[in-house]
Amino acid sequence: MDRIVVVLVILVGILGGSRVSQAQGSFVNWETPHVHPLDRSGDLLLAVNTADDRLEIFDVASATAVPLDSVPVGLDPVSVRAFGAQAWVVNHVSDSISVIDLPTRTLVATLRTGDEPCDVAFAGTTPKAFVTCSQVNQVWVFDPSDLAAAPTVLDIEGEDPRALAVSPDGSTVYAAIFESGNRSTVLGGGLAVSATLSFPPNAVSSPLGPYGGVNPPPNSGTSFDPPIAAGLPTPPAVGLIVKQDEFGLWMDDNGGDWTELVTGPLAGESGRLPGWHLVDHDVAVIDADTLSVGYLTGLMNICMAIAVHPIDGTVSVVGTDATNEIRFEPNLTGTFVRSLIALVDSTGSATSVIDLNDHLDYTVGTVPQAMRDLSIGDPRQIVWNGSGTRAYVAGMGSNNMVIVDSAGARAGSASTVELGTGPTGLALDEARDRLYALDKFSATITVVDLSSEVAIDTVAFYDPTPVAIREGRFALYDTHSTSGLGQASCGSCHVDARMDRLGWDLGDPSGSMSIMDQNCLSVPGVAACQDWHPMKGPMSTQTLQDIIGKEPHHWRGDRDGIEEFNPAFEGLLGDDQQLTPTEMQQFEDFLATIHFPPNPHRNVDNSLPTSLPLTGHHTTGRFAPAGTPLPSGNAVTGLADYRTDNLDGIFQCVTCHTLPTGAGSNYEIVGFGIQPVPEGPNGEKHLMVVSVDGSTNVTIKVPQLRNIHEKTGFDTTQLANTAGFGYLHDGSVDSIERFLSEPAFSVVSDQQVANLTAFMLAFAGSDLPMGSPSTPLEPPGVASQDTHAAVGRQITFDATNWDDAGLVAELATLTGLAGAFEVSLVAHGRRQGLARGFRYNGSGNWQSDRAAEIVTTLDLRSGTQTDGAMTFTVVPLGTQTRIGIDRDEDGFFDRDELDTCSDPADPAIVPGAGCGTTFVRGDCNDDGGLDISDPVSLLGILFSGAGLAPCDDACDSNDDGGINVADAVHMLAFQFSMGPAPTDPYPGCGQDPTLDGLTCDTFSSCP
Repeated sequence: MDRIVVVLVILVGILGGSRVSQAQGSFVNWETPHVHPLDRSGDLLLAVNTADDRLEIFDVASATAVPLDSVPVGLDPVSVRAFGAQAWVVNHVSDSISVIDLPTRTLVATLRTGDEPCDVAFAGTTPKAFVTCSQVNQVWVFDPSDLAAAPTVLDIEGEDPRALAVSPDGSTVYAAIFESGNRSTVLGGGLAVSATLSFPPNAVSSPLGPYGGVNPPPNSGTSFDPPIAAGLPTPPAVGLIVKQDEFGLWMDDNGGDWTELVTGPLAGESGRLPGWHLVDHDVAVIDADTLSVGYLTGLMNICMAIAVHPIDGTVSVVGTDATNEIRFEPNLTGTFVRSLIALVDSTGSATSVIDLNDHLDYTVGTVPQAMRDLSIGDPRQIVWNGSGTRAYVAGMGSNNMVIVDSAGARAGSASTVELGTGPTGLALDEARDRLYALDKFSATITVVDLSSEVAIDTVAFYDPTPVAIREGRFALYDTHSTSGLGQASCGSCHVDARMDRLGWDLGDPSGSMSIMDQNCLSVPGVAACQDWHPMKGPMSTQTLQDIIGKEPHHWRGDRDGIEEFNPAFEGLLGDDQQLTPTEMQQFEDFLATIHFPPNPHRNVDNSLPTSLPLTGHHTTGRFAPAGTPLPSGNAVTGLADYRTDNLDGIFQCVTCHTLPTGAGSNYEIVGFGIQPVPEGPNGEKHLMVVSVDGSTNVTIKVPQLRNIHEKTGFDTTQLANTAGFGYLHDGSVDSIERFLSEPAFSVVSDQQVANLTAFMLAFAGSDLPMGSPSTPLEPPGVASQDTHAAVGRQITFDATNWDDAGLVAELATLTGLAGAFEVSLVAHGRRQGLARGFRYNGSGNWQSDRAAEIVTTLDLRSGTQTDGAMTFTVVPLGTQTRIGIDRDEDGFFDRDELDTCSDPADPAIVPGAGCGTTFVRGDCNDDGGLDISDPVSLLGILFSGAGLAPCDDACDSNDDGGINVADAVHMLAFQFSMGPAPTDPYPGCGQDPTLDGLTCDTFSSCP
């Protein structure tokens, strides 16, 4: 029955461009972004296969990409760099580097890194390996000559360092800071109940501001554009986004100057200190020898990729910037994002920022499709040619590449070079006149002829990504098919299904009121939920991770389901039409697959930490003076306080922010109890909205809390900030410790604040206590789609450490977690000279990739004394068979397939359906075709002592498992009597589709 199911999956799952995907239960989608996924090492092309957790190796000696091998690495590899005879692969979810020996194509070492590593580069007089660790805002520096040595850790003042590049002389390393910001921030103005929230002050309403306290202030002279619709109620007072200009002034979209209230002597009006500023660090500049760090600033918001000009050392950054300071959706339609290249000279003194889409003037939000197709969107890679005359930039959202000159202007013979779907990596081979592009979403390598600047070949590699993900991704990323100018998509703000760390005012003065019809928590003595005004003020970008089944959507809960965002494809993105119902369902199905990755603050068993250092978190002045570092926090105590301490009057935190997600409950009060709210017509839930958060936007959805640790960098107790938006719907509450110190909560000390902060930072979702319908103050929450903290962890044993007590104990912990079905565990390495895979079955036993073979943990460890390294990897529960022993999930284990010449990376090829050397049936004498000489050769072999055929299968014209006179008759009948043609493989090269006793040792006419 299992194989019948596999066959059905194959029949419905075949997609163009790459191979078959499988049932989604064995695949976890973190929607992890690529950083530097493609590199070349001589005749080898190295490509990360993120979905399959492997490094793909291609031979490019023939000026195209010929698949050569596939090496298991860690979970979600995102970057690869060649270093001598090695490839260093960066595993984003595993928090590790896999070091691959290229001559033997084996993993020889695993290096642990900080959370969410992104890229690696090599530089220095004595070469060092520099690794960006994005979540902890650090660069780790390893010694490639001594992998056992502890790395040096460099702190980076910026949010999310990712892509790396090296100066031509190898003396300087440049790290692009992904969420660098664009010098915009929010001023408070939307707080209504000071007894609930006292920070930030309502700066927009201050009489000392440029509008004398008018809130909301006009955006077009003394009026609003578009005009406020007749009959609308008075708009609520709200916050305001301001942006620092090139003169250092903090301006709004109407020319209002807020500098005095942001950084000047009146900064206290906005809750800031005089001298407060955003550092806006876009690139960290690291001296490869001394490890000193400086910065380049003022480039763009999202710094996606970086390269260095090979001749003059100009630093080149590509990415996007946003016009989020402009208010109201009608004024942003289609024009709200730019695709940019920034060029900074080697001294850092001269900077040019150029729009990669110079055919757009942004005076309109919609242009003809032919003009949209000229645009590049979501640029993810840049590479210079050797002379520095051309740079090639890949657009992940536009599925194309543009060529620019040394000044950043378009320079290709055609406006764009069309690539596969989702190109994220580029590698040049100028000696062979080739450029290679890795297309993430189609799982292909596109081969481009440099002279003609045209794609000439596409080579697929195995991709286990489920159909739902492949079909629905376009709605998030595709800039040509979803926007009016071809440069924008939903992913422009929801970058990689996450956040741009900005706020946006997408209200509409010409809009209408929306009726509040959600599950509102009624609190005696508190105003009821209200209808929603179209002038809603700034709202910070929310993540799209695990939002399906957590409806309603948006900060205010004013969207019943994802379907209600369809008008945004026209109204905000500027497209000609909305998604069709089928496309919208595909979008929803894709979004439903996205999981939160492991939380870095949890213990390896996914438990909460009892002493979490709170570096970068400060007191707010409620107890100790503001700006004092918080002590370490006990998240276990924080959880207890969250559930039982009645910190919010008669309520507990968990009453609204239910466990395990932190979002509101799908239950409503009925009489003296609570009951679940029935699903809506599209299956949507009705999670709780409230009217008690103290905002002028009275009706607010209770937000989930699982990415709290991602929103750091805004702290008005400090002068230098790396982010301008924080917490609450508009991002105006700077830090999580500030929110926990608001008057709404009856905390009694900074230590209690620290404990709650630690719990918030470790709020992953899973392994938290569930509420119950019988406890109205702790109602049930909805399920969380997140990841156990141990997932991705790796241990590599070899002859030097196979019996190391500490590592053996750590492996015992991991096998214990797998035995308890918290996670799963796989292993990969060599045994008796062969690449092997293993799946943990429990009780110390491992199923190998040969169905008849079971080994023990000790077997795998001790075998490394003679066979080389063996790497153990924790994987999500349910993925262990695919990742460990049956890559294509066809029911036949990988080594069993290789033993019988089958293909473990193609479910359409199974044992018994193909084996041996490729040949052409009927070409008995191997001269390149079937003609009269072939039956003559066969008869000579049979009767004249002409010797054995080098390929028996080629002589078996009728494919009956033997070579005899019948084959000669078959050949002659085909040629002269209209008899049947030889069976496959004919007329092209291929493997024998049937197992028999014949062999094919060599066949020179086939590759």
